[in-house]
Amino acid sequence: MGMLSDTKVRGAKGTGKAYKLSDGEQLYLHVSAVGGRVWRMNYQFGRNAQGKLAQKTLTIGPYPAISLKDARDARDLAKSMLAKGIEPRPGDLFERGAGHDTRPTFKGVAMAWHKLQMQRWSKVHAKDVLDCLEKLVFPVIGDLAIEDIQSPEVLRLLQKIVEGGAIETAHRTRQRISAIFVYGIATNQTVRDPAASLAIALPRKPKAKPQPAITDLPALRQMLVDCEAERCRAHTKLALRLLALTAVRPNEIHGARWDEFEDLDGEEPLWRIPAHRMKGDVDRKAEEDGDHLVPLAPQAVAVLKAMMPLTGDLELIFPSDRHVHRPMSENTLRALLIRAGYYQRHVPHGFRSAFSTIMNERVERAWREAGHATASPDRAIIDLMLAHVPANRVEGAYNRAAYMPRRRELAQEWADILLADMWPPAIHIGQPMRYGVAGAGRPGL
Repeated sequence: MGMLSDTKVRGAKGTGKAYKLSDGEQLYLHVSAVGGRVWRMNYQFGRNAQGKLAQKTLTIGPYPAISLKDARDARDLAKSMLAKGIEPRPGDLFERGAGHDTRPTFKGVAMAWHKLQMQRWSKVHAKDVLDCLEKLVFPVIGDLAIEDIQSPEVLRLLQKIVEGGAIETAHRTRQRISAIFVYGIATNQTVRDPAASLAIALPRKPKAKPQPAITDLPALRQMLVDCEAERCRAHTKLALRLLALTAVRPNEIHGARWDEFEDLDGEEPLWRIPAHRMKGDVDRKAEEDGDHLVPLAPQAVAVLKAMMPLTGDLELIFPSDRHVHRPMSENTLRALLIRAGYYQRHVPHGFRSAFSTIMNERVERAWREAGHATASPDRAIIDLMLAHVPANRVEGAYNRAAYMPRRRELAQEWADILLADMWPPAIHIGQPMRYGVAGAGRPGL
Protein backbone atom coordinates (compact mmCIF):
# COMPACT_ATOMS: atom_id res chain seq x y z
CA MET A 1 0.00 0.00 0.00
CA GLY A 2 1.32 3.43 -0.91
CA MET A 3 2.50 5.92 1.66
CA LEU A 4 1.56 9.08 -0.27
CA SER A 5 -1.84 10.73 -0.69
CA ASP A 6 -3.12 13.09 -3.35
CA THR A 7 -3.22 15.84 -0.73
CA LYS A 8 0.41 15.32 0.26
CA VAL A 9 1.56 15.27 -3.36
CA ARG A 10 -0.38 18.44 -4.21
CA GLY A 11 1.14 20.18 -1.22
CA ALA A 12 4.75 19.39 -2.12
CA LYS A 13 6.54 22.72 -2.62
CA GLY A 14 10.05 23.87 -3.47
CA THR A 15 12.21 24.58 -0.42
CA GLY A 16 15.40 25.76 -2.11
CA LYS A 17 16.82 22.23 -1.91
CA ALA A 18 15.70 19.10 -3.79
CA TYR A 19 14.06 16.30 -1.79
CA LYS A 20 12.10 13.04 -2.24
CA LEU A 21 8.68 11.83 -1.06
CA SER A 22 8.61 8.03 -1.07
CA ASP A 23 5.50 6.04 -2.00
CA GLY A 24 7.08 2.64 -1.36
CA GLU A 25 8.20 -0.16 -3.67
CA GLN A 26 10.91 2.06 -5.19
CA LEU A 27 8.43 4.75 -6.37
CA TYR A 28 8.98 8.32 -5.19
CA LEU A 29 8.17 11.91 -6.09
CA HIS A 30 11.27 14.02 -6.74
CA VAL A 31 10.70 17.69 -5.84
CA SER A 32 13.26 20.09 -7.26
CA ALA A 33 14.66 23.08 -5.40
CA VAL A 34 12.17 25.38 -7.17
CA GLY A 35 9.17 23.04 -6.86
CA GLY A 36 9.24 20.91 -10.03
CA ARG A 37 7.64 17.51 -9.26
CA VAL A 38 8.55 14.34 -11.17
CA TRP A 39 7.74 10.68 -10.51
CA ARG A 40 10.76 8.37 -10.43
CA MET A 41 11.48 4.76 -9.61
CA ASN A 42 14.72 3.05 -8.62
CA TYR A 43 15.42 -0.38 -10.06
CA GLN A 44 18.23 -2.85 -10.86
CA PHE A 45 18.94 -4.11 -14.35
CA GLY A 46 22.03 -5.59 -16.00
CA ARG A 47 25.53 -5.57 -14.60
CA ASN A 48 28.03 -2.77 -14.08
CA ALA A 49 31.77 -2.86 -14.86
CA GLN A 50 32.42 -4.69 -11.59
CA GLY A 51 29.89 -7.40 -12.43
CA LYS A 52 27.39 -6.21 -9.83
CA LEU A 53 23.72 -5.45 -10.47
CA ALA A 54 23.48 -1.98 -12.02
CA GLN A 55 21.48 0.53 -10.00
CA LYS A 56 19.27 2.68 -12.25
CA THR A 57 16.49 5.25 -12.02
CA LEU A 58 13.40 5.34 -14.22
CA THR A 59 11.79 8.74 -14.79
CA ILE A 60 8.07 8.11 -15.12
CA GLY A 61 6.93 11.68 -15.73
CA PRO A 62 5.94 15.01 -14.20
CA TYR A 63 3.15 15.63 -11.71
CA PRO A 64 0.32 16.67 -12.15
CA ALA A 65 0.39 15.45 -15.79
CA ILE A 66 0.99 12.01 -14.30
CA SER A 67 -1.30 11.45 -11.31
CA LEU A 68 -0.42 9.43 -8.23
CA LYS A 69 -2.60 6.56 -9.50
CA ASP A 70 -0.99 6.67 -12.97
CA ALA A 71 2.49 6.68 -11.39
CA ARG A 72 1.62 3.60 -9.34
CA ASP A 73 0.22 1.82 -12.41
CA ALA A 74 3.41 2.66 -14.33
CA ARG A 75 5.51 1.42 -11.40
CA ASP A 76 3.62 -1.90 -11.33
CA LEU A 77 3.99 -2.36 -15.09
CA ALA A 78 7.73 -1.56 -14.89
CA LYS A 79 8.19 -4.19 -12.17
CA SER A 80 6.32 -6.70 -14.32
CA MET A 81 8.60 -5.95 -17.29
CA LEU A 82 11.70 -6.29 -15.13
CA ALA A 83 10.50 -9.70 -13.92
CA LYS A 84 10.42 -10.77 -17.58
CA GLY A 85 13.94 -9.47 -18.23
CA ILE A 86 12.76 -6.34 -20.11
CA GLU A 87 14.21 -2.98 -19.15
CA PRO A 88 11.38 -0.43 -18.97
CA ARG A 89 11.38 2.94 -20.70
CA PRO A 90 8.84 5.67 -19.96
CA GLY A 91 7.31 5.48 -23.42
CA ASP A 92 6.79 1.72 -23.05
CA LEU A 93 5.00 2.21 -19.77
CA PHE A 94 2.31 4.43 -21.19
CA GLU A 95 1.95 2.61 -24.50
CA ARG A 96 1.60 -0.79 -22.77
CA GLY A 97 -0.53 -0.05 -19.78
CA ALA A 98 -1.06 3.43 -18.45
CA GLY A 99 -2.99 4.78 -21.43
CA HIS A 100 -1.97 7.50 -23.87
CA ASP A 101 1.31 9.24 -23.01
CA THR A 102 0.28 12.82 -22.33
CA ARG A 103 3.70 14.01 -21.21
CA PRO A 104 5.17 17.01 -23.04
CA THR A 105 7.32 16.18 -26.05
CA PHE A 106 10.54 17.96 -26.88
CA LYS A 107 8.90 19.52 -29.94
CA GLY A 108 5.96 20.80 -27.91
CA VAL A 109 8.24 22.46 -25.37
CA ALA A 110 10.48 23.79 -28.15
CA MET A 111 7.57 25.44 -29.95
CA ALA A 112 6.39 27.12 -26.74
CA TRP A 113 9.96 28.35 -26.13
CA HIS A 114 10.23 29.63 -29.71
CA LYS A 115 6.93 31.49 -29.43
CA LEU A 116 8.17 33.23 -26.28
CA GLN A 117 11.49 34.19 -27.88
CA MET A 118 9.77 35.68 -30.94
CA GLN A 119 8.75 38.61 -28.76
CA ARG A 120 12.38 39.82 -28.76
CA TRP A 121 13.82 38.29 -31.95
CA SER A 122 13.68 39.66 -35.46
CA LYS A 123 11.47 37.73 -37.90
CA VAL A 124 14.50 36.62 -39.89
CA HIS A 125 16.29 35.20 -36.83
CA ALA A 126 13.12 33.51 -35.57
CA LYS A 127 12.71 31.78 -38.94
CA ASP A 128 16.37 30.70 -38.96
CA VAL A 129 16.02 29.10 -35.52
CA LEU A 130 12.79 27.29 -36.43
CA ASP A 131 14.28 26.04 -39.71
CA CYS A 132 17.26 24.64 -37.78
CA LEU A 133 15.00 22.82 -35.31
CA GLU A 134 12.72 21.41 -38.00
CA LYS A 135 15.58 20.23 -40.18
CA LEU A 136 18.14 18.97 -37.66
CA VAL A 137 16.45 18.37 -34.31
CA PHE A 138 12.75 17.48 -34.50
CA PRO A 139 13.24 14.49 -36.85
CA VAL A 140 15.52 12.91 -34.22
CA ILE A 141 14.11 13.83 -30.79
CA GLY A 142 11.05 15.97 -31.51
CA ASP A 143 8.46 13.27 -30.73
CA LEU A 144 10.21 12.00 -27.59
CA ALA A 145 8.93 12.99 -24.17
CA ILE A 146 11.33 15.72 -23.12
CA GLU A 147 11.87 13.98 -19.77
CA ASP A 148 13.13 10.82 -21.51
CA ILE A 149 15.88 12.42 -23.56
CA GLN A 150 19.39 11.60 -22.42
CA SER A 151 22.75 13.21 -23.21
CA PRO A 152 23.91 10.39 -25.56
CA GLU A 153 20.86 10.92 -27.79
CA VAL A 154 21.57 14.65 -28.06
CA LEU A 155 25.27 14.03 -28.65
CA ARG A 156 24.55 11.61 -31.52
CA LEU A 157 22.34 14.26 -33.10
CA LEU A 158 25.10 16.86 -32.81
CA GLN A 159 27.84 14.52 -34.05
CA LYS A 160 25.82 13.86 -37.20
CA ILE A 161 25.83 17.62 -37.88
CA VAL A 162 29.60 17.74 -37.29
CA GLU A 163 30.10 14.82 -39.68
CA GLY A 164 28.37 16.92 -42.34
CA GLY A 165 31.12 19.54 -41.91
CA ALA A 166 28.98 22.10 -40.04
CA ILE A 167 30.84 22.52 -36.75
CA GLU A 168 29.51 26.02 -36.03
CA THR A 169 25.96 24.82 -36.76
CA ALA A 170 26.46 21.96 -34.30
CA HIS A 171 27.48 24.40 -31.56
CA ARG A 172 24.54 26.74 -32.31
CA THR A 173 22.15 23.78 -32.32
CA ARG A 174 23.44 22.58 -28.95
CA GLN A 175 22.88 26.06 -27.50
CA ARG A 176 19.30 26.08 -28.80
CA ILE A 177 18.55 22.58 -27.50
CA SER A 178 20.00 23.55 -24.12
CA ALA A 179 17.88 26.71 -24.02
CA ILE A 180 14.77 24.62 -24.70
CA PHE A 181 15.60 22.27 -21.81
CA VAL A 182 16.22 25.24 -19.50
CA TYR A 183 12.80 26.59 -20.50
CA GLY A 184 11.35 23.12 -19.81
CA ILE A 185 12.91 23.12 -16.33
CA ALA A 186 11.54 26.59 -15.61
CA THR A 187 8.03 25.49 -16.66
CA ASN A 188 8.13 22.22 -14.65
CA GLN A 189 8.15 20.02 -17.76
CA THR A 190 11.53 18.41 -17.10
CA VAL A 191 14.19 18.49 -14.42
CA ARG A 192 17.52 18.49 -16.24
CA ASP A 193 19.36 19.77 -19.30
CA PRO A 194 21.18 16.88 -21.02
CA ALA A 195 22.72 19.27 -23.58
CA ALA A 196 24.33 21.57 -21.01
CA SER A 197 27.81 20.03 -20.92
CA LEU A 198 28.05 18.66 -24.46
CA ALA A 199 30.04 21.56 -25.95
CA ILE A 200 33.23 19.96 -24.66
CA ALA A 201 32.45 16.81 -26.67
CA LEU A 202 32.26 18.76 -29.95
CA PRO A 203 35.20 19.96 -32.07
CA ARG A 204 36.21 23.53 -31.38
CA LYS A 205 34.57 26.19 -33.48
CA PRO A 206 36.82 27.35 -36.32
CA LYS A 207 38.03 30.90 -35.84
CA ALA A 208 35.99 33.37 -37.85
CA LYS A 209 37.89 34.63 -40.85
CA PRO A 210 37.83 38.41 -41.25
CA GLN A 211 36.14 39.56 -44.42
CA PRO A 212 38.77 40.61 -46.96
CA ALA A 213 39.17 44.36 -47.15
CA ILE A 214 41.65 46.79 -48.68
CA THR A 215 42.52 49.29 -45.97
CA ASP A 216 45.28 51.22 -47.77
CA LEU A 217 43.88 54.45 -49.22
CA PRO A 218 45.75 54.50 -52.59
CA ALA A 219 44.90 50.84 -53.20
CA LEU A 220 41.27 51.47 -52.21
CA ARG A 221 41.01 54.36 -54.66
CA GLN A 222 42.53 52.21 -57.40
CA MET A 223 40.00 49.50 -56.67
CA LEU A 224 37.14 51.97 -57.21
CA VAL A 225 38.71 53.08 -60.48
CA ASP A 226 39.03 49.47 -61.64
CA CYS A 227 35.44 48.63 -60.73
CA GLU A 228 34.01 51.71 -62.40
CA ALA A 229 36.00 50.88 -65.55
CA GLU A 230 34.09 47.60 -65.88
CA ARG A 231 31.15 47.44 -68.26
CA CYS A 232 27.94 46.89 -66.30
CA ARG A 233 24.78 48.75 -65.33
CA ALA A 234 25.28 52.29 -64.07
CA HIS A 235 23.13 51.29 -61.08
CA THR A 236 25.80 48.80 -59.97
CA LYS A 237 28.73 51.22 -60.22
CA LEU A 238 26.83 53.97 -58.42
CA ALA A 239 25.64 51.61 -55.69
CA LEU A 240 29.26 50.60 -55.08
CA ARG A 241 30.34 54.24 -54.93
CA LEU A 242 27.57 55.15 -52.46
CA LEU A 243 28.49 52.12 -50.36
CA ALA A 244 32.12 53.25 -50.28
CA LEU A 245 31.15 56.82 -49.32
CA THR A 246 28.68 55.92 -46.55
CA ALA A 247 30.31 52.73 -45.14
CA VAL A 248 26.88 51.30 -44.36
CA ARG A 249 26.20 47.56 -44.47
CA PRO A 250 25.64 46.22 -48.00
CA ASN A 251 22.05 45.17 -47.31
CA GLU A 252 21.28 48.77 -46.31
CA ILE A 253 22.38 49.89 -49.79
CA HIS A 254 20.42 47.09 -51.48
CA GLY A 255 17.20 48.16 -49.76
CA ALA A 256 17.75 51.94 -49.89
CA ARG A 257 14.51 53.82 -50.67
CA TRP A 258 14.10 57.33 -51.98
CA ASP A 259 11.86 58.30 -49.05
CA GLU A 260 14.72 57.63 -46.60
CA PHE A 261 16.72 60.64 -47.85
CA GLU A 262 16.23 64.16 -46.55
CA ASP A 263 17.32 67.66 -47.57
CA LEU A 264 19.24 66.58 -50.71
CA ASP A 265 19.08 70.17 -52.00
CA GLY A 266 19.81 71.75 -48.64
CA GLU A 267 22.81 72.27 -46.41
CA GLU A 268 22.39 69.17 -44.24
CA PRO A 269 21.49 66.21 -46.47
CA LEU A 270 20.81 63.07 -44.47
CA TRP A 271 20.06 59.39 -44.98
CA ARG A 272 17.71 58.15 -42.26
CA ILE A 273 17.85 54.33 -42.34
CA PRO A 274 14.78 53.06 -40.47
CA ALA A 275 15.45 51.03 -37.33
CA HIS A 276 13.62 48.00 -38.75
CA ARG A 277 16.20 47.77 -41.56
CA MET A 278 19.18 47.87 -39.22
CA LYS A 279 21.10 44.89 -37.88
CA GLY A 280 19.94 43.84 -34.41
CA ASP A 281 17.23 42.07 -32.46
CA VAL A 282 13.59 43.06 -32.38
CA ASP A 283 14.18 45.48 -29.46
CA ARG A 284 16.61 47.49 -31.58
CA LYS A 285 14.30 47.38 -34.58
CA ALA A 286 11.36 48.64 -32.51
CA GLU A 287 13.21 51.53 -30.85
CA GLU A 288 11.45 54.84 -31.26
CA ASP A 289 14.79 56.56 -31.86
CA GLY A 290 16.53 53.55 -33.39
CA ASP A 291 16.99 54.97 -36.92
CA HIS A 292 20.59 55.13 -38.15
CA LEU A 293 21.46 58.64 -39.32
CA VAL A 294 24.03 58.97 -42.11
CA PRO A 295 25.20 62.53 -42.92
CA LEU A 296 25.82 62.83 -46.65
CA ALA A 297 28.78 64.57 -48.24
CA PRO A 298 28.14 66.37 -51.56
CA GLN A 299 29.82 63.45 -53.36
CA ALA A 300 27.16 61.09 -51.97
CA VAL A 301 24.38 63.50 -52.93
CA ALA A 302 25.82 63.58 -56.46
CA VAL A 303 25.46 59.80 -56.70
CA LEU A 304 21.80 60.03 -55.70
CA LYS A 305 21.10 62.82 -58.17
CA ALA A 306 22.75 60.78 -60.93
CA MET A 307 20.35 57.95 -60.09
CA MET A 308 17.22 60.11 -60.12
CA PRO A 309 16.66 59.92 -63.92
CA LEU A 310 17.05 56.13 -63.72
CA THR A 311 14.96 55.14 -60.69
CA GLY A 312 13.55 58.37 -59.26
CA ASP A 313 10.00 57.24 -60.08
CA LEU A 314 10.44 53.97 -58.16
CA GLU A 315 10.48 53.22 -54.43
CA LEU A 316 13.92 51.56 -54.48
CA ILE A 317 17.04 53.44 -55.56
CA PHE A 318 18.93 50.32 -56.64
CA PRO A 319 16.33 47.77 -57.77
CA SER A 320 16.92 44.40 -59.37
CA ASP A 321 17.41 44.61 -63.14
CA ARG A 322 14.61 42.05 -63.57
CA HIS A 323 12.10 43.12 -60.89
CA VAL A 324 11.94 46.84 -60.14
CA HIS A 325 10.05 46.25 -56.89
CA ARG A 326 12.79 43.98 -55.50
CA PRO A 327 16.17 45.13 -54.18
CA MET A 328 19.38 44.57 -56.07
CA SER A 329 20.75 41.07 -55.47
CA GLU A 330 23.19 40.78 -52.59
CA ASN A 331 25.64 39.16 -55.04
CA THR A 332 25.66 42.03 -57.57
CA LEU A 333 28.32 44.22 -55.93
CA ARG A 334 30.44 41.22 -54.97
CA ALA A 335 30.36 40.07 -58.61
CA LEU A 336 31.56 43.49 -59.81
CA LEU A 337 34.53 43.35 -57.42
CA ILE A 338 35.40 39.86 -58.65
CA ARG A 339 35.21 40.88 -62.32
CA ALA A 340 37.50 43.83 -61.59
CA GLY A 341 40.14 41.46 -60.18
CA TYR A 342 39.50 41.73 -56.44
CA TYR A 343 38.42 38.18 -55.64
CA GLN A 344 39.32 37.42 -51.99
CA ARG A 345 40.94 40.86 -51.73
CA HIS A 346 37.90 43.03 -51.05
CA VAL A 347 34.18 42.40 -50.49
CA PRO A 348 31.31 44.91 -50.25
CA HIS A 349 31.35 44.73 -46.44
CA GLY A 350 35.06 45.63 -46.58
CA PHE A 351 34.32 49.33 -47.05
CA ARG A 352 33.36 49.46 -43.38
CA SER A 353 36.78 48.14 -42.36
CA ALA A 354 38.46 50.52 -44.80
CA PHE A 355 36.59 53.55 -43.44
CA SER A 356 37.26 52.55 -39.82
CA THR A 357 40.97 51.82 -40.33
CA ILE A 358 41.84 54.82 -42.50
CA MET A 359 39.80 57.40 -40.63
CA ASN A 360 40.87 56.21 -37.17
CA GLU A 361 44.52 56.47 -38.24
CA ARG A 362 43.94 60.00 -39.55
CA VAL A 363 42.11 61.32 -36.47
CA GLU A 364 44.64 59.73 -34.09
CA ARG A 365 47.55 61.23 -35.98
CA ALA A 366 45.95 64.69 -36.01
CA TRP A 367 45.04 64.39 -32.32
CA ARG A 368 48.60 63.53 -31.28
CA GLU A 369 50.11 66.19 -33.52
CA ALA A 370 47.93 68.65 -31.61
CA GLY A 371 49.76 67.61 -28.44
CA HIS A 372 47.25 65.25 -26.84
CA ALA A 373 48.48 62.13 -25.02
CA THR A 374 45.11 60.37 -24.80
CA ALA A 375 43.12 58.63 -27.53
CA SER A 376 41.09 60.81 -29.86
CA PRO A 377 37.39 61.21 -28.95
CA ASP A 378 36.69 60.83 -32.67
CA ARG A 379 37.14 57.06 -32.28
CA ALA A 380 33.77 56.81 -30.55
CA ILE A 381 32.21 59.05 -33.19
CA ILE A 382 33.52 56.83 -36.00
CA ASP A 383 31.97 53.84 -34.23
CA LEU A 384 28.70 55.75 -34.06
CA MET A 385 28.92 56.44 -37.81
CA LEU A 386 29.28 52.69 -38.36
CA ALA A 387 26.19 52.04 -36.18
CA HIS A 388 28.32 50.15 -33.67
CA VAL A 389 26.77 50.02 -30.22
CA PRO A 390 29.08 50.28 -27.19
CA ALA A 391 28.99 47.17 -25.00
CA ASN A 392 28.91 49.13 -21.74
CA ARG A 393 25.64 50.93 -22.14
CA VAL A 394 21.93 50.33 -22.44
CA GLU A 395 20.70 50.12 -26.03
CA GLY A 396 17.64 52.27 -25.47
CA ALA A 397 19.71 55.02 -23.85
CA TYR A 398 22.02 55.35 -26.85
CA ASN A 399 21.77 58.73 -28.58
CA ARG A 400 22.03 57.91 -32.27
CA ALA A 401 21.83 61.57 -33.30
CA ALA A 402 24.79 62.67 -31.16
CA TYR A 403 27.79 64.59 -32.54
CA MET A 404 26.11 65.22 -35.89
CA PRO A 405 28.24 68.28 -36.83
CA ARG A 406 31.47 66.32 -36.27
CA ARG A 407 30.06 63.27 -38.07
CA ARG A 408 29.29 65.48 -41.03
CA GLU A 409 32.86 66.81 -41.01
CA LEU A 410 34.30 63.30 -40.95
CA ALA A 411 31.97 62.15 -43.74
CA GLN A 412 33.17 65.09 -45.84
CA GLU A 413 36.84 64.35 -45.12
CA TRP A 414 36.34 60.70 -46.09
CA ALA A 415 34.61 61.63 -49.35
CA ASP A 416 37.35 64.13 -50.22
CA ILE A 417 40.23 61.70 -49.75
CA LEU A 418 38.41 58.75 -51.31
CA LEU A 419 37.21 60.45 -54.51
CA ALA A 420 39.82 63.19 -54.97
CA ASP A 421 40.08 64.06 -58.71
CA MET A 422 37.73 61.19 -59.64
CA TRP A 423 35.18 61.61 -62.40
CA PRO A 424 31.59 62.65 -61.49
CA PRO A 425 29.10 59.79 -61.08
CA ALA A 426 26.87 60.94 -63.94
CA ILE A 427 29.58 59.96 -66.44
CA HIS A 428 28.42 56.33 -66.13
CA ILE A 429 24.92 57.05 -67.38
CA GLY A 430 24.40 55.69 -70.90
CA GLN A 431 27.75 53.86 -71.10
CA PRO A 432 27.93 50.38 -72.72
CA MET A 433 26.88 47.63 -70.34
CA ARG A 434 28.65 44.73 -72.06
CA TYR A 435 31.70 44.04 -74.19
CA GLY A 436 31.11 43.33 -77.87
CA VAL A 437 31.39 39.74 -79.06
CA ALA A 438 32.82 40.53 -82.49
CA GLY A 439 34.60 43.77 -81.66
CA ALA A 440 37.08 44.74 -78.98
CA GLY A 441 37.18 42.41 -76.02
CA ARG A 442 37.75 43.11 -72.39
CA PRO A 443 40.76 45.29 -71.64
CA GLY A 444 43.85 43.18 -71.01
CA LEU A 445 42.29 39.98 -72.41
